[in-house]
Amino acid sequence: MNELKTETGAGDHASRLALRQLIRADQLTAVRHTVMLSIPVAFVLSGISTFVAWHSGKFWVALIWLACATLVNLVRIPLCRLSPQRVAQLVPWMAPRGQVRDASDVVELNLRLHWILALISGFAWAGMPWLSEGYTTPETLFYLTCVCGITAGAVTHGFAFARIPISFITPPLLSVIFCLFAFNRTPTRLALAATAVIYLAGLIRGARVGERMFARACALKNEATAASQALAVAHEDLRQFAARMQYQAEHDLLTGLLDRAGFMQVAAQVLVQQRERQCLMFLDLDGFKVINDAYGHEAGDQVLIEVARRLQAALPEGATLARLGGDEFVILYPLTAHAEPPEHVAQRLIAAMRQPFARLAHRHIGLSLGIYLSRGDDINEMLVCSDAAMYEAKRRGRNQYQVFNAALDAHLQMKRDVERDLAQALADGELQVWFQPIVCEDGRALDGFEALVRWTHRRHGPIAPPDLIEIAALAGLSEELLRFIMGEVAHMIQFMRDNGRSDLRVSMNISPREMERIIIEDLVVGTLKRQNLPAQMLEIEITEETALDLQAATQTLTALALQGVSIAIDDFGVGYSSLGFLRQLHVSRVKIDRSFVTGLADQTENQALVSAVLQLAASFGFQVVAEGVESEEDLQVLQSMHCHAMQGHYFAEPMPAERARQHVLALTPA
Repeated sequence: MNELKTETGAGDHASRLALRQLIRADQLTAVRHTVMLSIPVAFVLSGISTFVAWHSGKFWVALIWLACATLVNLVRIPLCRLSPQRVAQLVPWMAPRGQVRDASDVVELNLRLHWILALISGFAWAGMPWLSEGYTTPETLFYLTCVCGITAGAVTHGFAFARIPISFITPPLLSVIFCLFAFNRTPTRLALAATAVIYLAGLIRGARVGERMFARACALKNEATAASQALAVAHEDLRQFAARMQYQAEHDLLTGLLDRAGFMQVAAQVLVQQRERQCLMFLDLDGFKVINDAYGHEAGDQVLIEVARRLQAALPEGATLARLGGDEFVILYPLTAHAEPPEHVAQRLIAAMRQPFARLAHRHIGLSLGIYLSRGDDINEMLVCSDAAMYEAKRRGRNQYQVFNAALDAHLQMKRDVERDLAQALADGELQVWFQPIVCEDGRALDGFEALVRWTHRRHGPIAPPDLIEIAALAGLSEELLRFIMGEVAHMIQFMRDNGRSDLRVSMNISPREMERIIIEDLVVGTLKRQNLPAQMLEIEITEETALDLQAATQTLTALALQGVSIAIDDFGVGYSSLGFLRQLHVSRVKIDRSFVTGLADQTENQALVSAVLQLAASFGFQVVAEGVESEEDLQVLQSMHCHAMQGHYFAEPMPAERARQHVLALTPA
């Protein structure tokens, strides 16, 4: 109890002694209650054990063991039922000082009797090996389970006074350890013996920790009741602490705004109490990750604080602002008769972000914003819809807003239906992999194919490959989908090799999320090796924008490149990749995004960008593919720039595998 003396904070020996006596009394009260709770369990387990032993031919041994265990428990019952004073009167010689002098002696005598009877009961349970011939019979598993269960229960119930559960659990567990070590030695039994030693040590430690925690709780309780002033102070401290915890549980500590949990509570109340339609805006900062990477997280935190301040200054009347996490914010406000139109609010918020940030020098932050006007929905549905609108704003160029409309609603419903039906579609073979040719020599020769997954949903028709890949990730089907695509790609590679076109290659898209969740190297290289296919005929495409998040996947890409698999950057030009980072990823080819190629003949700026990419690629050894060639005029411009490889509907649209094979044969030199 030395630990208790340091925790009470009392000023003299008398007060510490009084507190110790109060704690002892609390321990006795808890012991009497928990022992009565545990005795019925012991009766049931001992009865079942006897029944099992009877069926195994050890009836008389079991009966003797049951009598011993039951006798001890029968003695423990009156010890719990009688008052502590009455027990002390019956056995005064058991007191620690030989006689009962005061209330503390009564408590100590009762506690002593309890742990002595617990020790005797433990010795009774230590006789369980007699029922199983030293834990060597087929019933051993049952008996070991009983011992483990009753010892664990003893520690759980005996948290108030560690000596009682320790006295009870030590004999039976030591008998288990001895029998497992002494009889019928096998590696498994020796391992079990070692485990039992660790288990015993853990239970003993748990009992002691439980007693210390119980003693601390009792000390706090008794100190709190010592004086009304102390109680008032403790109550006020607790109230303030609870208020702080409540605030921290509902607010973002960096910005002081509501966090996700706090916003969900407030929004739920608003939707119930107010009759007006509500407008929910989902905000996401554009380019914030680059700020974190370039200036560090401390600068990023300061930017978030300033963003929160600007948003608060631009809020409409009656609005609730919250930070959901990272660089995501939400605004909820009622659309009353005099409320400001959501479009005006969105424009003001975007304009607020355009102002320079003091710590960012020449860098700027944009704001993509999704707007959803409620139709009696709950807050979760509103968040999903506004989030979808926000991503549509990002897709359209960022730093703008998008109102959730019927088209987005249909797209969202499509994603839900596809997520529901995708697993069955994979199982039924409804998905296909189509191939779009990549040409060279101004379209006269074949350079390879890009694999594109296709699925015609029974309700929504053809599903775009990016949507399908995203939904597969949400549904936890990324690996199944990727294995299916890789299998179809392998069949195409095998066909091309068998027809003498080992110079061609097939590219397939893999997202960084898939690289995080799936062992890509084993899946890709394993498939190639099982079918004895050359790795040089496979190309893995990753988008430029997601390549910025590929630090964790660099090892996977490096391993694939060392095996001979080509690495390509898709949609090049829409992100911020550096040439050094591309070389770090072992990139061998970049595919210029179609937004820079389609209509190239009329876009002087895009012509300059494509020309610059071609010149840099030549200097650094990258190959270039121009995606999205749709017209003769675009082709002529690319020819004048000496672009080696191209892809687009002008040359060929994506086609089923059988047509792609015919295409290979048609363009194979005689």
